[in-house]
Amino acid sequence: MNRSFIFTLSLLIFLPLVSGCMLLVAGGAGAGSVAYIKGDLNANLEASLNRSVAATNRAVRSLRYAKISEATDAYSSHIIARTASDKKIDIMLKKATERTTHISIRVGMFGDEDISNAILSEINKRL
Repeated sequence: MNRSFIFTLSLLIFLPLVSGCMLLVAGGAGAGSVAYIKGDLNANLEASLNRSVAATNRAVRSLRYAKISEATDAYSSHIIARTASDKKIDIMLKKATERTTHISIRVGMFGDEDISNAILSEINKRL
C-alpha cells in the first residue's frame, strides 16, 4: 500500500476519537466561571472591556509572546500573538456589561489548555 492511503486511513480511524467535546469547568477568583470547550478557554472577567484589554496586553508582554495584531472597538477586542514555538494565540474579548467582559482564548489550531490557563492567570493578576 502506498503511504498516502495509509495516512488517510489512519486519519479516518483516529479523527473521530479526538473530535469529542473536552470540557473543564472551574471557579476562579476574579474570573467568574471558566470553561475549556473544544480548544477554547472561556471566562467572564469582572472588569470593564478597557481594563480587560489593558490587562491582556500586559499579560502578553509579561509572558514574552510576540503580539501580532490588535483590533478594538467599543464592544470588543481581538488580539493575536505568537508563542516562541510559533503557536498562534487568539484572544477575543467582548463587553458583557459595563463591569464584565467575556474572554475567549485559543492557542494553536486545536487549543492548548495549559497555555490558555497561564494566559488567563496572568490577565487576572493584572486586573
